[in-house]
Amino acid sequence: MNEQQEIELIKKFSNLSGVAGFEMDVAKFFQQQVKAYGKTHIDGMFNSYVERRQNTGDRTVVQLDAHADSVGFITQAVRPNGLLKFVPLGGWVPTNIPAMKVRVRNRVGQYIKGVVATKPPHFMTTAERNAVPVIADLSIDVGSTSREETINDFQIDTGCPIFVDVDCEYFPSTRMFFGKDFDNRVGAAALVSVLDQLDGQDLEVDVSVALSTQEEVGTRGAQVTARNIDPDVAIVFEGCPCDDTFSPEWLAQTGLKRGPMLRDMDTSFIANPFFEQYADDLATAKQIPHTRSVRTGGGVNGAPILYYRGAPTIVVGIPVRYEHTAYNWANLDDFQNAVRLVSQIIASLDEKTIASFKCES
Repeated sequence: MNEQQEIELIKKFSNLSGVAGFEMDVAKFFQQQVKAYGKTHIDGMFNSYVERRQNTGDRTVVQLDAHADSVGFITQAVRPNGLLKFVPLGGWVPTNIPAMKVRVRNRVGQYIKGVVATKPPHFMTTAERNAVPVIADLSIDVGSTSREETINDFQIDTGCPIFVDVDCEYFPSTRMFFGKDFDNRVGAAALVSVLDQLDGQDLEVDVSVALSTQEEVGTRGAQVTARNIDPDVAIVFEGCPCDDTFSPEWLAQTGLKRGPMLRDMDTSFIANPFFEQYADDLATAKQIPHTRSVRTGGGVNGAPILYYRGAPTIVVGIPVRYEHTAYNWANLDDFQNAVRLVSQIIASLDEKTIASFKCES
């Protein structure tokens, strides 16, 4: 895969619609991209799997993971005036939601444009102008004038998913992407790129890949993929939130153009320290820029994979600015360095090395 193909891959993943529980388009696209590298299938939760074609079935198993879903919304009900009352899927800051452009997938699979409705300032009281929005009070307008029109003509009702509507752009001069859902479509693209880099290599391990679902609503998909794959060791790609725009330099642990982030801990997960240091040392030896982080918030798929049977697990983050908003920034070099690091780690693993992560040698 050349660089231009990587750029187009990231853009296409970003532009897909796939909020938690409705990742089918992402799963199908992923399968198309990886079918040359191994045996693929999708389960009933829309988790998407790849068994590398060079796997033997009798070696130590490495699970490589990322999540397909993004934050979004789901229709709770249609109001009498035709606007949609909605519920968030994943974590949103209420002030980031008003006036957002969205797409609603209706009952027959069509995508309907809409906007999160706002009262014009001309009609606002001073208190309303200064108030923090309450999500339960917000609505989405799809251009309807009545409940009957929304339900019967637009075919939108309870249960219809709602997606952020933004097209991804790439700027060659800065090697920056500007778009939506980089948490974690950059990770999904990284899975494809790693499989491409490893294709044909003679490894000492079997590699099983999962693009998991429903991470944004409680890492649910990875609970299933971990049981199906039953890994001996795991590496998780994540689009990780940058703190370089608001933290002092000495404290900022994830920044654009600083390389992948190795996550030591968050509120859900503590990385296996031996595997974490192994990845850190390898990155240093290969001159791959990287950072490490200790987080006081957040959660990742590494948690349920680690919890299943204690497989040593690390999380490799690709820095993303302004996660869980409609507009994100990410850098191509950070993406490529994350792919390079994970490919190098997998190529270096053998049974003895993995045993050392478990204090067995």
